[in-house]
Amino acid sequence: MSEDSQYLEQLIGKTVVVDLSSLYVIAGTLIGQDQHYLFLENADVHDLRDTTTTRETYVHKIGLHGIAANRERALVSRREVVSLSALEDIIR
Repeated sequence: MSEDSQYLEQLIGKTVVVDLSSLYVIAGTLIGQDQHYLFLENADVHDLRDTTTTRETYVHKIGLHGIAANRERALVSRREVVSLSALEDIIR
């Protein structure tokens, strides 16, 4: 098992924040992964084009107030992932 797969396995069941190469940030509970997708539950798929909020401000707000989920489940293409962090690891 590769080091990145081991890290992802440690995040299963935790709330994560996924920064994408597009203008989306996704936060939710990581429930699994395969070679193509991350599987999230109770996710907020946040389109930064719909708000004046920056990525950093959005992540800070969910750290303080929690996730306002708008999807029961979401598949996230690993090709689009720029960064993945446990919410608890984000510096506030």
